[in-house]
Amino acid sequence: MKNGIVRFVALYVFNVAVLLLIGLLLPGVSVGWNALWAAVVLTLAALFVKPLLAGAFRRSAAKSAAERTKTGEKIVQYVLVYLVELIIWVLTVWMSGVRASGFWGFVLPPLALLFGWMIYDQIDDRMRAKTAEIYDSVRARVGGRPRSGSSTTPNPSATPAESPETTAARDELADGLTPEQRRMLDELG
Repeated sequence: MKNGIVRFVALYVFNVAVLLLIGLLLPGVSVGWNALWAAVVLTLAALFVKPLLAGAFRRSAAKSAAERTKTGEKIVQYVLVYLVELIIWVLTVWMSGVRASGFWGFVLPPLALLFGWMIYDQIDDRMRAKTAEIYDSVRARVGGRPRSGSSTTPNPSATPAESPETTAARDELADGLTPEQRRMLDELG
């Protein structure tokens, strides 16, 4: 679960910065304080909608890939990536207070998002490490102990006589996840 939260927070912070830059640099786009909510929409879309759209577009394009030249295939791939970014941008504008006007208000921001996410991929590991460090320190202050994401971490409130099932049940009460769900979420990140 920690990896999912860390991934979301790191991407969220980066998306706020990208949205603010888009609002500052592009005259047809108004972001302002709406960047905080728009970044939530953008982050969720990047984590869940983007992979689904990209996969669907790739499968659709793969059906006719044999009919295209190598250059034609590259162009199709670039167009598909841009279309995914455009759809995500339209969803962000539609579901948040961000305003885009005119042709360029819808054409240029997806390119800025694409460029921003390319930069994010380059600094992702460092950002996640720092966010995980902050998460662990906050978790230690609030919960009294850091969370490693593993169900084998002993619970300090558990007595030595408790069975592993009791410890697992206590951990499940703390975060609402079974050990299997916790392990699957940790493997995702």
